[in-house]
Amino acid sequence: MIRILLIDDHTLFRSGVKALLQRQPDFEVVGEASDGLEGVKLVEQVEADVVLLDVDMPSMNGREALEQIRETHPNLAVLMLTVSEDCETLGECLKLGARGYLLKKIDQEFLLRAIRTAYNGESVISPQMMTKFVNKLADPEGSPKGPGAGAQGGQDPNVLTKRERQTLAWLSRGVSNKEIARALNLAESTVKVHVQSILRKLNLTSRVQAAIYAIEHKIDKEL
Repeated sequence: MIRILLIDDHTLFRSGVKALLQRQPDFEVVGEASDGLEGVKLVEQVEADVVLLDVDMPSMNGREALEQIRETHPNLAVLMLTVSEDCETLGECLKLGARGYLLKKIDQEFLLRAIRTAYNGESVISPQMMTKFVNKLADPEGSPKGPGAGAQGGQDPNVLTKRERQTLAWLSRGVSNKEIARALNLAESTVKVHVQSILRKLNLTSRVQAAIYAIEHKIDKEL
C-alpha cells in the first residue's frame, strides 16, 4: 500500500485527487493539508510514502515546504503538482530534492503512474515541462541548476545498442521500468540493467538527465 499525503490550498482540486487515489487498490490517502506550513507539520504526524505538493500556497509556499520536508525526511518522495510552467521553479524544486514535477493538466493515468514511479525511487517530469526545460537549458542566458538539471553527458548516442536507444526513448516519457518492460516485452530486471548501462555509457547520473539527453538528441522521436 502506497501512503500518500496531499498538500494543496485548492479544496475542490484536492478533493478530486483524493477521490481518484482512493479508487486505487494500492493507494491510501493518509492526510491532507491546505498550505505548506500545515503540510510540514502533518508530515511529522503521519506515515507517508509519497507527498503531492503544490507550489503556490499561502502561509508557506511549496518550495519552502519542500526544503523543510527534505531536511527532516530525506527519503520521502515528494512530487510537485502545480499549474506553474516556470522552468526556474522546476529547476529549483529538483535542486531541493523533489522526486518529480507534474502539471495539474496531466491526465489521470499519468498521475497514477507518476506516484508509483516516485514510490519506486525513480524521477518523473511532465512531458510538457521536460520539453520546455530542455529548451531552457539551450538558452545562452543561463539555465536552472541542480540534480538532473542538465544532460551533461557528452558521449555520442551511437555508443548505445538498439535496445538501449529504445529504452532511452521510453525514459524520455517519464515512465517506470515496469512500463518500459511491458512496452518492449522484456523482463523488468533487464530494463534495469539497460538503464544502468545507458547512464554509465552517457556519463549521466539520473533518469531525468537521461530523459533530457534523449530529447536533446531527438531519441525520443524514435518511438
